[in-house]
Amino acid sequence: MSTFEIDRLDHVAIRVKDMDASAEWYKKVLGLKRYQLDKWGEFPVFLLSGKAGIALFPANLEHPELDSDSKNVKIDHFAFHVSKENLEKALEHYKKLGLEYSFQNHFYYHSLYTKDLDGHTVELTSLVVDEQSFFKEDK
Repeated sequence: MSTFEIDRLDHVAIRVKDMDASAEWYKKVLGLKRYQLDKWGEFPVFLLSGKAGIALFPANLEHPELDSDSKNVKIDHFAFHVSKENLEKALEHYKKLGLEYSFQNHFYYHSLYTKDLDGHTVELTSLVVDEQSFFKEDK
């Protein structure tokens, strides 16, 4: 049993062939709002409905170890949003379990990353800046 609570699915990160074309497709087809964050540069690009959505990253189209038909277009990771308090609880929980994890400071978010039994990357993320100023649509 977990000692922390998850608020919601935050985002699914996907690798795409064309960042701009994909962002426009998600805006046009699903009505998602585009957020591009100054401190992160060109990527990821978030496309959100409310506070949940997708994060676009460029695919590595020339990776030699991958099936050339796949073009390395894939789901990169998925993230659950937790409060700052629950991120700390999750960190302690991971330590007690002896789980391998990494912590990353993404300026706007703090995140814990681990792998599930099949090697999928699972992120727990917590917004560490003002929520109202963060969730403004990129014009």
